[in-house]
Amino acid sequence: MEKKIQENHTADSGNSASRLAAGKGSRMRMAILGAGAIAHKMAATITKMEMVEAYAIAARDAKRAQSFAEQYGFTKAYGSYEEMLSDKEVDLVYIATPHSHHYEHIRLCLAHQKHVLCEKSFTVNARQAREVLQMAEEKGLLLTEAIWTRYMPSRKMVNDIIDSGVIGKAVSLTGNLGYALKSVTRMVEPSLAGGALLDVGVYMVNFAMMVFGNKISKVTSSAVMSEKGVDYSDSITMIFEGGEIAVMHSSMLGALNRRASIFGEKGYIEITNVNNIEHIRVFDENYRELADYTPPEQNTGYEYEVEACRRAIQEGRTQCSEMPHEETIRVLEIMDDMRRSWGYQIPGEN
Repeated sequence: MEKKIQENHTADSGNSASRLAAGKGSRMRMAILGAGAIAHKMAATITKMEMVEAYAIAARDAKRAQSFAEQYGFTKAYGSYEEMLSDKEVDLVYIATPHSHHYEHIRLCLAHQKHVLCEKSFTVNARQAREVLQMAEEKGLLLTEAIWTRYMPSRKMVNDIIDSGVIGKAVSLTGNLGYALKSVTRMVEPSLAGGALLDVGVYMVNFAMMVFGNKISKVTSSAVMSEKGVDYSDSITMIFEGGEIAVMHSSMLGALNRRASIFGEKGYIEITNVNNIEHIRVFDENYRELADYTPPEQNTGYEYEVEACRRAIQEGRTQCSEMPHEETIRVLEIMDDMRRSWGYQIPGEN
């Protein structure tokens, strides 16, 4: 059960909520924990958002943090995470570190009474997720997973097309997502929770659940494993209680075409770029195109998850409706089972 942020918290959480709720003119002061590649993308996003202030950046190297702050115009730069989290002006922290460090860094943020938007995969397993989500609920803090496809307008566009009945009952889907990532250290090291599943396969699992829901009767998978024991390439099949089936492929070995299709009893939908939808085409059962749609222009696509967090904090919510806590846990449970079947245990996860 979601809790409202309590007024009597000694925390910056209550201060943040009350300040943001004070009026529409209140800008959310956002901080980024970690200064890697994805942090740069988030910084480029929030510097263009009217209701968000690019307030603070923290890295383990003070010079790196200062350089980052100067590049994007951040107000504060910190050479330690703890120092930044002690800053009472921070409203929301975006965690931009490798998967292997998310659990530790979420706990650190919550211990400092900070609202958190954590990059996917949220943690390395469901046990870790349950623990930190419960911790956030108990403290009355917002904690949510930054899986951008859950927050984008294109998600509603696809669901609205299905709900319209134009393709009849949706019965199956296919999709793939992959990039050439073997040269990226965090992708190939078990100690950094590497592998295709937690980085790109997670999008496919989420895509299937956004279309068919979370009542899943069976999941089967197979993987091509690296010499170090992380998954290079994955095949995932999910069967839902209503009889729907999703067949998907994810990989870090090379660029896949990122396409997805949703098949119904009276037609089908073709999606260009399942990871950030660029185009949606609708066909009838005779393969005639009925309609095509283009999602609205965006900044980077990350702005939707940030705005969802701003609204949630302003309204005193501990989770975002776009990615409920139970969905984050369910996705991780599915991926835990897949990794278990492959014999891939991330060092230290237990």
